[in-house]
Amino acid sequence: MSQPTEPRTTRPTDQRPTLSRRHALGGVAGVGLGLPLLAACGGDDSSATDPAGGFGDSGGGSPSAAGSEGAEGSGGSSAFASTSDVPVGSGAVFPDEGLVVTQPTEGEFLGFSITCTHQGCPVDSVSDAGISCPCHGSIFDLSSGAPTAGPATSALGSVSLTVDGDEISRA
Repeated sequence: MSQPTEPRTTRPTDQRPTLSRRHALGGVAGVGLGLPLLAACGGDDSSATDPAGGFGDSGGGSPSAAGSEGAEGSGGSSAFASTSDVPVGSGAVFPDEGLVVTQPTEGEFLGFSITCTHQGCPVDSVSDAGISCPCHGSIFDLSSGAPTAGPATSALGSVSLTVDGDEISRA
């Protein structure tokens, strides 16, 4: 007869669980799907820039240049609009210039970037309610470019303008 043997209840210490191919591919797929979702949930902390250079112009206060002198010595800036194109208490979008020009009060012309500070969509209309972005519904103030509604949290970039007679150009 054979002698009874004791059952083994311990594992050898040199054996570690191994990562299976299924678990490795599952982890890679999870990371691959998770990163875009995290990016979509994140906000835009003003990394959008104005392709026309609007964020670089600080203007030091009022970008209004009504009655400004020295427009002829500004390096040959050409007019892109007439003052009659911009209604009082509203404004107009000039997509080719990358600008919105508003006239909050008669004779006060202000320039802003058309690039919405939320996700970089171009604003497309101006009314007495403000400058509107069609992508997510942000509305910006006519006088300051600051957001008044929607998801945007920072103002549109200010762009300095020169008004010479009835012609509007970049300063």
